[in-house]
Amino acid sequence: MPAPISIVIPTLNAGEALLESLPVLMEGLHTGLVRELIVTDGGSIDQTLEISEEAGAEIVTGTPSRGGQLRRGCAAAQGEWLLVLHADTVLQEGWSKDVAEHLPTGKPAAFRLAFRARGFWPAWVAGWANLRSRVFGLPYGDQGLLVPRRTYEKAGGYPDQPLMEDVALVRALPRITLLNTRAVTSADRYARAGWLRRGARNLWILTQYFLGADPERLAQAYRR
Repeated sequence: MPAPISIVIPTLNAGEALLESLPVLMEGLHTGLVRELIVTDGGSIDQTLEISEEAGAEIVTGTPSRGGQLRRGCAAAQGEWLLVLHADTVLQEGWSKDVAEHLPTGKPAAFRLAFRARGFWPAWVAGWANLRSRVFGLPYGDQGLLVPRRTYEKAGGYPDQPLMEDVALVRALPRITLLNTRAVTSADRYARAGWLRRGARNLWILTQYFLGADPERLAQAYRR
């Protein structure tokens, strides 16, 4: 019987991040959980594709847009479950046990967010994200998403948009379970912009999206 999980990772010049995130995923191969790794690339010009090929990934290419890339990657997946991760998300060691115990529930799930940074603000922002996920069932993409393929397809999959593709999909899915495993992600964007300022901006962009703002325009504001 084939392993149940297809891992899907969107990339754009993510070679350095993959060097850290991919090795941790190998435990899923050793425990018989992972069937395949799919890297869906948006035109990388660094070592992303070479690193992905060395890891045995199937590579899907197309125009850069996280929603579009994820949609293409998930369409190519063959597993009964999809595990969608950002390139700079490093799962906590032992994640495969947590995931294996969750699979019989048949429910979508995400991981607990943590940052590769210490101090009050990293802990506060991660704590808010995990509270939001637990209370409102609204995790972001940097927390990963584990979802049965049939549930994903029934929800319509990722929309082809450059921002809030994760929120759009999660809102169409059944209630998300928050797993015990941590998904540790980069704090670089917060460190550059300031933790409070970046957090406030993210909340403002989310509010605008809920009010019907164009994701293309929001993506431009997000990148700035």
